[in-house]
Amino acid sequence: MALPSMRLEDRVALVTGAGSGIGRVTAHALAEAGADVIVTELPDKLDRARETVAEVEAMGRAALALPLDVRDAASVAALVPAALDRFAHVDVLVNTAGVQIPRSALEVSENDWDAVVDVNLRGAFFVAQAVGRAMTDAGSGAIVNIASQMGLVGYYKRAAYCSAKAGLVNLTRVLALEWAPRGVRVNAVAPTFVRTPLTASTFADPELAEDIPRRIPLGRLAQPEDVAAAVVFLASPAAAMITGHTLPVDGGWTAI
Repeated sequence: MALPSMRLEDRVALVTGAGSGIGRVTAHALAEAGADVIVTELPDKLDRARETVAEVEAMGRAALALPLDVRDAASVAALVPAALDRFAHVDVLVNTAGVQIPRSALEVSENDWDAVVDVNLRGAFFVAQAVGRAMTDAGSGAIVNIASQMGLVGYYKRAAYCSAKAGLVNLTRVLALEWAPRGVRVNAVAPTFVRTPLTASTFADPELAEDIPRRIPLGRLAQPEDVAAAVVFLASPAAAMITGHTLPVDGGWTAI
């Protein structure tokens, strides 16, 4: 019997926050697996999305850049109609858009809390809801939420971020349960620290820059490609019997 394929030919993948970092590398990985890719980015950073689109097109896949602010209901509402205007279907959603504001718990402001939770949890939900409507109507689809090991364990200066990502882990379970009968799988990937623009402030802190690698049994930070590979697997037919799960890509951090 042939092993299930990790190829994604004839599929269209939508990746939020794909102008840089994990999102950009994930868009590349999905294209390499055979998918056409819709790349979203904040309206004032759409040039970054267009760069990702050019890179995907250079790989021989079709691509589209769309503006998206996951905090804005009107922006989210416009997303799926614009995607379907270009492509007939959306088969894969990767919720990558994220933000963190490192603060000790005693210093977190209401604005800090709202900014982190609105993007990482609220925004991910409403994008999943919008795309999920199209997927459940079609009777198939795969959603992969980029959570974090911080949704599974705590860490310093991450009160809002840990709370949001823990919420995303459990949201993944709820959506998986509700949408499984309609052919849609929902999973999450939980990376350890990855050196990207989002984590630059973390590694500017000498104490954290020293502490973090010591906590990873494999002895290194994750690369964006490590996360992207897990996303492709969960989006592919190879994961056809997997839903409602969070896959840590953490070098063993959460095994301790």
